[in-house]
Amino acid sequence: MVSDVHGNTKDLARAGEGADALICLGDLVLFLDYADHSRGIFPDLFGEENADRLVELRTARRFHEARELGKQLWAGIDRGPAIERAVRKQYAELFAAFPTPTYATYGNVDIPMLWSEYAAPGTTVLDGQRAEIGGRVFGFVGGGLRTPMRTPYEISDEEYAAKIEAVGEVDVLCTHIPPEVPELVYDTVARRFERGSRALLAAIHKTRPRYALFGHVHQPLTRRMRIGATECVNVGHFAGSGRPWSLEW
Repeated sequence: MVSDVHGNTKDLARAGEGADALICLGDLVLFLDYADHSRGIFPDLFGEENADRLVELRTARRFHEARELGKQLWAGIDRGPAIERAVRKQYAELFAAFPTPTYATYGNVDIPMLWSEYAAPGTTVLDGQRAEIGGRVFGFVGGGLRTPMRTPYEISDEEYAAKIEAVGEVDVLCTHIPPEVPELVYDTVARRFERGSRALLAAIHKTRPRYALFGHVHQPLTRRMRIGATECVNVGHFAGSGRPWSLEW
């Protein structure tokens, strides 16, 4: 199981070795690597120096200034087509690396409308849906909640809660973002709280899945904790570690 792949095609190609299936919890696209500012769509377009500045502003939560910098850089460039071309290039490489079978849902930096063009027959894309894998019922909810970052696939709390409700009772609940628990949503390197879902937390208390699995927070304060009967696990920042997390039963 992987999450937050962010362009790590090389390790993704080996992630499913020895497994019955690969599960991907989203964020395939690499827009900007906060550890290496030379990597990603943004530095490819605007250079590493501007990437340094953008990371500095976002880390300081100076989102208005970050947006102003973006406006200046994008002036005179047709933003939509430029980003789509870069994302398509990444998706072509990443989806080709998925083994068969793969079950995947979207992250907040993904562009859902493009996935159907790149997902091969062995890749099943789910969002607000269920699938039986190895005799267990898995539920999948993709995307993130709205933030000042304004990443591509952020939705309202109400829409997100409706997808959680649609999944219902499952053995394993797979989401991109974590439940709204301080230890799970705080990023120790970025030094900020990411957005988790209260609806997801409520569903864990109510439906008591055996596992709740997620990513999104790259360096969480806590990677694993129990909530009632449910083992909650951040499966890891795959772009940084290159290592999948294994679920066995």
